[in-house]
Amino acid sequence: MKVIAHRGASAYLPEHTLPAKALAHAMGADYLEQDVVATRDEELIVLHDIHLDRVTNVADHFPKRARDDGRYYVIDFDLAELRQLRVHERVNADGAPVYPGRYPLSGEPFTLHTLAEELSFVRGLNKSTGRNAGVYPEIKRPAFHRSEGIDITTLFLNVLRAQGYTKASDPIFVQCFDAAEIRRIHNDFDCELKLVQLIGDNAWQESDTDYDELRSAAGIASMAEYVDGFGPWINQLVELDGDGKPVSTGLAERIHAAGCEAHPYTLRRDDLPPAFSRFDQALRFLRDELQVEAVFTDFPDLIRA
Repeated sequence: MKVIAHRGASAYLPEHTLPAKALAHAMGADYLEQDVVATRDEELIVLHDIHLDRVTNVADHFPKRARDDGRYYVIDFDLAELRQLRVHERVNADGAPVYPGRYPLSGEPFTLHTLAEELSFVRGLNKSTGRNAGVYPEIKRPAFHRSEGIDITTLFLNVLRAQGYTKASDPIFVQCFDAAEIRRIHNDFDCELKLVQLIGDNAWQESDTDYDELRSAAGIASMAEYVDGFGPWINQLVELDGDGKPVSTGLAERIHAAGCEAHPYTLRRDDLPPAFSRFDQALRFLRDELQVEAVFTDFPDLIRA
């Protein structure tokens, strides 16, 4: 089972920072994830959100740059401006940390970086350690970026090509929540890289994709024409039976029946799926009962152990 470091080893250092990626690499993660968003000057940075305010000190530097909804958007800033910011552990809207037991909020020396910089960094780590960790980048909100005048997918694939990721055999999976964009990559870009369709919840409004339909046998089969795997939310894979025992919802079986891999997200020791009371219990269910091929986690060391 492949271990994918979700946003880097974010249980121990702030997510999507190069030190976090170095730690995840040292912990034995098979793949390091990069969520990718575009700046105003069409640079690609590694950040989980299209917003800045929950993970950086943007309001300290640019207090008048929020939009009407009160949020600060990456796409409203140039890369040079973003270089001034400091990255901290994720917080809620009220400023309280999402995971209070993780890295403290004060005194962070961490900064934002580009996708190209991270891919070069991973290549350096692989050379110096003799390992061959892969990368697992996600195109964030392509429809939003297009509405703002930027085709993030073209920029994204150009960076991957320049960094040497061109073939299906390369150690990379490309993922996106937007099914239309996955089909576009497959059909319009002559892309040979392995593709993964992420499966969200319609309430999250990640894209116009109907995830309820996507989880059906017909939905899985239709996307299996384009992808090598699916990334479902763990809670979509497991439910409790009448005796309170975790059982499969059938989604993993539908994915496998379509000839694809299942790469669920995200297994966290400090935020377990409701069906489980222990980290190892959840891991064993995913591995032994559902036979998933990979798992996203904030704790690659615990899965390795």
